Amino acid sequence: MQQGDEHYLREAIALARHGMEHNEGGPFGCLVVKDGNVVAKGNNRVTSTNDPTAHAEMVAIRAACKALGEFQLTGCTLYTSCEPCPMCLGAIYWARPDRVVFAGSRINAAEAGFDDQLIYDELMVPFAQRRIPMIQGLQEEAVLLFQAWNALPDKLEY
Repeated sequence: MQQGDEHYLREAIALARHGMEHNEGGPFGCLVVKDGNVVAKGNNRVTSTNDPTAHAEMVAIRAACKALGEFQLTGCTLYTSCEPCPMCLGAIYWARPDRVVFAGSRINAAEAGFDDQLIYDELMVPFAQRRIPMIQGLQEEAVLLFQAWNALPDKLEY
């Protein structure tokens, strides 16, 4: 860990506790820090907003991108009270921060009733055999759409 990491981790844990104690959602908190400044904060708001994507990391990433006016978090560090779940991990890779520093592990989360192992397992199963049926159709049309994207001369790469 680097200098300051413990301070920001404690702040992420405090955000998690605050959200939990105010019935906003589960015990998860996240900060986005750039150049020593907190750019955005988020705590879990799944149950208070009826939004299954309102995990602390997702809330913080959305707020940070809005505050910075960017769709990527280059130069930022995410501090989160727990190892990110598969959804948040995907968002983190899309956002491209420099680092993620976390406190609790996914094993700790599972022991508290937040078990994402099914999702990790499902990622390895062919889509047609997953627990939630996934049916592919119109692949040729989708390929044409991607070809049209690739042909755009002024597209913004990400």
